[in-house]
This record gives sequence, C-alpha cells and structure tokens, in this order.
Amino acid sequence: MDSVIAPLLPDMRKSELLDESVAHALDETLGQGALGTRLESFKLWRRDGTILYSTDKTLIGKRFEPSDNLRAAFAGQMVSEFDKLDDPDSEAERASGLHLLEIYNPVLQPWSGEVVAVSEFYEVATDFERNLHQALIRTWLDVAAVTAAFFLGLSAIVFRGSRMISSQSRSLKQRIAELSDLLAQNRLLRLRVQRASQRATALNERYLRRIGADLHDGPAQLVALAALGIDSPVIADPATPQSKRAQELLAIKAHLDDAMREIRSISKGLVLPHIEHAELGEILQLAVQAHEERTGVKVRLSMTGGHAPLSPAAKICIFRFVQEALNNGFRHAGGEGQSVEKHFDGERVCIEVADAGAGFDPQIVRPERLGLVGLRERVESLGGQFTVTSSQSGTVVRMALNIVEMGQT
Repeated sequence: MDSVIAPLLPDMRKSELLDESVAHALDETLGQGALGTRLESFKLWRRDGTILYSTDKTLIGKRFEPSDNLRAAFAGQMVSEFDKLDDPDSEAERASGLHLLEIYNPVLQPWSGEVVAVSEFYEVATDFERNLHQALIRTWLDVAAVTAAFFLGLSAIVFRGSRMISSQSRSLKQRIAELSDLLAQNRLLRLRVQRASQRATALNERYLRRIGADLHDGPAQLVALAALGIDSPVIADPATPQSKRAQELLAIKAHLDDAMREIRSISKGLVLPHIEHAELGEILQLAVQAHEERTGVKVRLSMTGGHAPLSPAAKICIFRFVQEALNNGFRHAGGEGQSVEKHFDGERVCIEVADAGAGFDPQIVRPERLGLVGLRERVESLGGQFTVTSSQSGTVVRMALNIVEMGQT
C-alpha cells in the first residue's frame, strides 16, 4: 500500500483536502488489478479524525472521533482487526456481510519519515477466514488428541493403580481372614488349656483319693491285721504255747510282708524311670518290661519306622500312656492278648495299646475308668489326639503327637 498509495498523495502537512486529480488517481488505482478485487473499501484519515478520501464518497470530509486504533496508527503502529466492524464509519462494511480484515497503516512522509496520514482499508479475508477456520479445527484436533492421550495415560495409571489396590485389598482380606482363623484357633486352644488345667486339677485330686484308697484298702488293712495279731490274747497271754505263739507271729509277719510288698508296688507305679535321654523305642521297652514284671503277663511289642527326637514332655506322656493303658487292660481284661504298637504317620508318632478282652462302651466312663480320662487330658494338653475303640473282640487305645509342633524342648 505504501508503494502504491504514498506516491499519489501530496504533502499532507500542507493539504487539508485532496484535489480532484489525486482523488481520481486513487479511484483508478484502487479499482484496478489485485487491489480492486481484494479491497472492499479504502479510507484516508487526517489526524483530527477527518476522512480525506474514501471509496464511499458520502464519507469524504466527514469528521469522526478518532478511535484507539486510529490513534495507535498515528503513533506509528500498524493495527489490524478481523471481523470487528464496530466503528461509526463502518456501516457500509457491516452491511456487506463479508469477512473483512481491517488494517490501519501509517502513511509516512518519504523524506522525513513523519506520519502525516493513516490509510484504513478493508481487505476481503475469505481465504484468511478459511485459514483461520482450518487452523482452529487443527488446533481443536491437536487439543483433542493431546487430551485423549492425556486421559488414556491417566486412565492407564488409574487402571493400574486400581488393579494394584484391588490386589492389595484381596491380599489384605486374605491376611485378615488368616489372622482371624489364627485368633479363633488360639482362642479355642486357650479354652482347651483352661479346661484341661481345670480337669487336671480335679483329676489330680481323684488320683490322690485313688492312691489313698489303694493304701487304705491294701497296706493299711494288712498293717491293721498285723496290729490286731500283736494285740491278740495268743501273744499277750504268757500261758500260750510256744508253737501257737510262733504260728501267730508268722501270720503277723506275713501280713506285714504283704503290706510292704503292696506299698512298694504302689510306689514303683508312681516313680518315673529315667527316660529323659532315652529313645522312643527304649521308653516303650521300659514300660512293657515293667508291666510284665509286675503282672507276669506277656506283652507283644511292635515298632516300625525310624527314630525321632522328642521333648521330655512327650516322652513322659508316652510312657504314662503305655503304663496306664496296660494297667487298665490287665485290670479289666485280665491282660488277655495285650500288645503295644508304634508307627509314624507323616509328622505324627502314633502309639496303640490293645487287648483281647470283652470290651466296654467308651461313651460311659465309670469311676474305675479314671485312668482313661487322665490319659485323654494328658495327651490333649500337648496338642495330641486320643481315641478309644472297643468291641466284644477287644479294646484299642490310640494316641498321636505331632513331633514337629512339639519340638525338642
């Protein structure tokens, strides 16, 4: 525009209006070639807001309040706006309905560079509007692509985090369930221990009463007989023949010997042999041998499997189990067909004591079956299992201890 319009203008510092020759030259220039097709309108402004020239002849000579864009142009800046036709002098442009690019261009004096006028022209911006529309579409597409990629990445992170949280939640629930089961088991074990302790206290009292009864009914009666014999008239009367006195003394001695023998038998049953350092096979042999010596009954001993280290509590439990089970078999079945068997079932050591007696109902535990109750309490207090099966062909008493859970202490 500078190269085309500026040479046609006079010295704008001296001219208030353009003469007809300059206006005619501008009309021909602006109406031909590319300017004629691309320019919708043209205006030439003076600093005070007067229109010196316009393609709309009705505006020439009119004065308007200078707009901010006009002031900026007179300050030496080029100003442009797209589709913003809100100035009072832009009624014709607004009525055209075209997409216009409004441009304010300072007109400089060639030899001084001073801004002497401002040319305002409206360029048809159909291509520009289309380029803007395409750029807007590309921008939205880019924004959509970036947003989609962002949300995909965020969704992947959230999905991964959700899966991790779900996995950790399942693991935590499983752990809580396991801990709940352990707590329930510990609660049951604690209750079993409490009940076992209470029953053990009661059983100890019953054992003491049974020992007292054995002493009272056995050695005490024999000693009482001996005391009666000593106080008898046969011994006290000096006139008693010597042979009859000697016979009475022999009877007293026999009663005392029987009492001593029963006391030793009871004591021997109460005293535990030294089994702390013995193997399981040796413990079983000691129990069987003591029973055979005490009763004269032959017991069949069967041991399969290797050796396993046992804690002292487990050794005592097994010895007392075999001892009491054999005593019960001898007392109630006459020692008929007695046997002891040892074998391993995985991590458990199993002991079975059997006889070939008439059997009994395991659900009915009479006072004379006190030993079975004590055995059950003793085995279960160590976490073992105790069972009794009985029929007309015999009775089998079983116990099983987990040697891994028992440990070696």
